[in-house]
Amino acid sequence: MSLGKAVAIFSSFTFISRILGFVRDILSASILGAGFVADCFFVALKLPNFFRRLFAEGAFSASFVPVFTATLTEGGREEALSFAETAFSSLIVVLLILVAVMEIFAPGVIYILAAGFSDDEVKFQLAVLLTRITFPFLLFISLVSLLGGILNSLGKFSETAATPIILNLSMITALIFFSDQFETPAHALALAVSIAGFIQLIWLYMACRRVGYRIRIVMPRLTPKVKEMLIIMMPAALGAGVIQINLMLDMIIASHLPDGSISFLFYADRLNQLPIGVIGVALGTVLLPMLARNIAEGDNAQVSYNQNRAIELGLFLTIPAAVAFMVVPFQLIHVLFERGAFTQADSWQTAYALMAYAAGLPAYVLAKIFSPGYFARKDTRTPVKFAMVALVVNMTLNLILMQYFAHVGLAMATAISAWLNAAMLAGGLVRRGHFSFDGQTVVRLAKYLLASVVMGVVVWGLSGQIADMFTGHLGTKTLGLVILVVGGVGSYLAVTFLSGAVKPQELKAMFKGKRS
Repeated sequence: MSLGKAVAIFSSFTFISRILGFVRDILSASILGAGFVADCFFVALKLPNFFRRLFAEGAFSASFVPVFTATLTEGGREEALSFAETAFSSLIVVLLILVAVMEIFAPGVIYILAAGFSDDEVKFQLAVLLTRITFPFLLFISLVSLLGGILNSLGKFSETAATPIILNLSMITALIFFSDQFETPAHALALAVSIAGFIQLIWLYMACRRVGYRIRIVMPRLTPKVKEMLIIMMPAALGAGVIQINLMLDMIIASHLPDGSISFLFYADRLNQLPIGVIGVALGTVLLPMLARNIAEGDNAQVSYNQNRAIELGLFLTIPAAVAFMVVPFQLIHVLFERGAFTQADSWQTAYALMAYAAGLPAYVLAKIFSPGYFARKDTRTPVKFAMVALVVNMTLNLILMQYFAHVGLAMATAISAWLNAAMLAGGLVRRGHFSFDGQTVVRLAKYLLASVVMGVVVWGLSGQIADMFTGHLGTKTLGLVILVVGGVGSYLAVTFLSGAVKPQELKAMFKGKRS
């Protein structure tokens, strides 16, 4: 399957999931608001997500997919299936121990992660309880990531991409039908998270069976393939850990800021994550098995070609998104989240954070594109070094910028460190001769920037002309937002087509996966 087609499939399902995620967040903002109950839930959700990204989607995918793909290419289906079963069974044992430990020591963990909560006993105990309810999600979602790695390596991206839809539907159901059946709506949401994880596991297990990979639980063994995976995983876990620790430290600092700071950052990040999830994650997920296969086959020219086309596709969508988030952030937050317990003051504070996050949006996507260039070559050590440098810079900037910009300073530091990380990843590949920017990519990026500037001016002008629409009822506000979106998209596409940045025949070639 070509890069363009695979990304289109993955992105389509991811987009549906993100839309449902926004419905979930709109309901959450209305019912939970941005107070201490919401802060407790988001802290509880951060903990299993930290380990999920650390092991399941970070280190595990970076180590499992290249080894599985190489085993499938060199040894055939039976050898690949045996490796997958051993890895699956070993992961279950490790996860059961980890979940049990975290359930027991949840109070101590919350004391470390949200030290600011310890001054309020009610707030602290609620965060502990919600964490214990959500943590089993880690067990299920980690196994889901392994099964998804199998499917992705086989070129079956739709089932994996559809998986997050289950989580969003579960949480939406909890908010609509069960939020008043528990002590707080956060209790219903926490339970919905763990239930969704179990359903996701069943969903992908059945998908694997349909393509002939019936994964059985076997006795965990340290086979040569598992050992190779673990050797790759160790530095990958450290690298993923550095990134996640970075996010956790942001939360620890934010817990010392006024109530609502964690929620402002959460909602701003949720909106910023839309293009990252739809484009960046899709590109990274598709590229890893694709590049691993290219390298196993010795086709280095195709490796560089695929990464260049991925950069074009990724930045074609994320540069204008970043500009839009920086030009009209309040209008977006105001329409999407401002209702119920979420006030106009909350909208402004969230909008400021969104502007800061958006400055680093293209860098997040570039990192998703460059990282597979290392992982596919089973090099997980180099990205670790870069991530550690970025962490030190981020924390230094956090401590400086928060003094002047409060929670917005944390978002600013995150964006700056993201650019540093992306630059180091790109530079490392170029120095080793594993990647080079071709002329087409450089020219197109310049044209994308020009088109985005024009779009920004158009959207800014429109926002002033229709400012009164955002003071009316929800229908009028929504229409105003639609006008801004249509005006922005229309002006951006017009400039890209007129400048030759996008040509129909080249798009067709991308979806066929042919080198031009």
